[in-house]
Order: sequence, then structure tokens, then C-alpha cells
Amino acid sequence: MTRILTLLSLLLLPAALPAQAPAANTGKALVATYSNWRAAMIRKDVPAWQRTTAAHRQAEIRNRLVSEKRPYPAGIFDLPAPPPSLDGLKMIHLSQRGATAKAAFFGKINFGVGGEPTENLLVLSFVNSGSWKYDRAEFVNLAALPEVRRELAAGDLKYVAETPDFQASGVVPPTPPAVPAAKYIAKVYVFCPGREVQVQVNQFSRHRFANAKEAEVVLGGAKDGLNNVTYTVKGLEGGTGKEALAIRVYLMSEIKDTQPVKAFEYRVEEGGALKPFGTATFTVDAATAAKLVPKGR
Repeated sequence: MTRILTLLSLLLLPAALPAQAPAANTGKALVATYSNWRAAMIRKDVPAWQRTTAAHRQAEIRNRLVSEKRPYPAGIFDLPAPPPSLDGLKMIHLSQRGATAKAAFFGKINFGVGGEPTENLLVLSFVNSGSWKYDRAEFVNLAALPEVRRELAAGDLKYVAETPDFQASGVVPPTPPAVPAAKYIAKVYVFCPGREVQVQVNQFSRHRFANAKEAEVVLGGAKDGLNNVTYTVKGLEGGTGKEALAIRVYLMSEIKDTQPVKAFEYRVEEGGALKPFGTATFTVDAATAAKLVPKGR
């Protein structure tokens, strides 16, 4: 979930590690790791979850929960559906680079929410820090790709073998610093067709959006007094440079039936002049705070 915003600096990145043939037992080790992680989630077993989850993912989940003023660690297990079992699924692709691995499973993925599961893809990512740890899962719905579904069912695996998203990166994400628990919940919203937008709110919350219309929680939330916003915008291949753009920061109210407060906005109408870089501030004063948190809290 954490994206790195780099302003006025250059990053020297190491050369990508070459792909390598996974060891004979890697696939079994990854399945066992996921199964142990899934069991920890179902049992709501915090120590077992910590043992099976990558360090950077633990930190990211903790930061997001405290930024949403949700309980930690209890909030770890608050999911809309249990993690799916690998029973009945077939591992059709395994990629390893350095201390990272990705495994793709094909079959009827059951999230336990009713209905008849269809054949789709589940892609699991792992990192190795002495032993394999679970990182994240991505569900690929093949409803819009019926030809790919037919190919995979027939044993033609070129889709997963040739698509970069199914390959391990070789880069273990850094573990982010712990952010303070939010006093006020805030979200960054960006609408940026044809463009990439990077936003930073205060010290900790860095965001990247590409050709998107979405919102992300501000890590550490908003604070009393002055809050800082910095953004950069650049065009993407295929964009016209004339698209509309919107960048906003909302303060989310915990008071029932109270609308979010728009604390910051940068907006460009279609065809309008664009500022590729900008800084701004917004203030949470007593009057604003009264709209966000119930009295006595």
C-alpha cells in the first residue's frame, strides 16, 4: 500500500536481479507459508501472523490501521471475507528473483461469500528473510479474458509466463517507519486520466497515482494546526495533456451524518493550464475539529 514520493532528488537504483530457477522445494515452502498465514488469520492468532508475514507488510498494515483510527492488532483480522484456501487450485507458475517470489494458482477460488466460484487466478507474493514470509495476494478475475481462461484450462501458460505482473521483482520493499496514531482521519483523492500524480501530506504520507480515480488514507492522519501538501504532476504516454485533473485532501468526520471536510483542492478543467509542481497548507482549527470528532473524545 506505501508508495515512495521523491521530490527534487535522484535515486540511484541497483540493477535488477536476474530471474533464477526456483529450488525444487520452493513451491512447497511457499504453499506451507501461505497455509500457515491463512490459519493465523482464521484463528486471529497475532504471534503466528507476525511469524508468517513479511516485516514491511506488517508495518504497512499497522500504519494504515492506526491512520484510520482502527484497533491494532485486532484490526488485522477484520476482513470482508476469509483468505481463500489453496485446496483444489493448481500452481501454474512460480517466479523467483533474489529474496522475492511469486506463485500463480489457477482454479475455482472460493472466498466463502456464496455463489459458485469460477476459474480465475490467485497470485501470491513472498519475501525471504531467513525463511519465506507471506507478503500479499492479488486476485485476477478472468471474466473479461475468456480466451486466457480457456488457454490456462488447456495447459497453455504463456499468459502467466510472459506477463510482467506475474514475475518476482527481486526487490524487497523497505520497512516503513511507524507513523503516529491519527488524531483526525484524512484521505487523498486524485483524478488524473493520462497523468501520474505524486502527493505528500505532512511527513509520512506519500502517494502515487497513475491514470487513476481513487483515494488513499493519509498515513498519520491530519494534525492540529498547519498541515502541508506537496504534489507533482507529469504526463503519461497516451495522454493528450489536456485532460481534467483533481487533487483533494478530505478530513473524514467520525460524527454520524456529517460530511467530510474538503481541506485542500487543486483542480484543472479540461484543456486548462497545469502547474506541474505545487505546495500548499491547510489548517485544522477548533471549528474544523468540532466537525470531525464527537465531543468528549
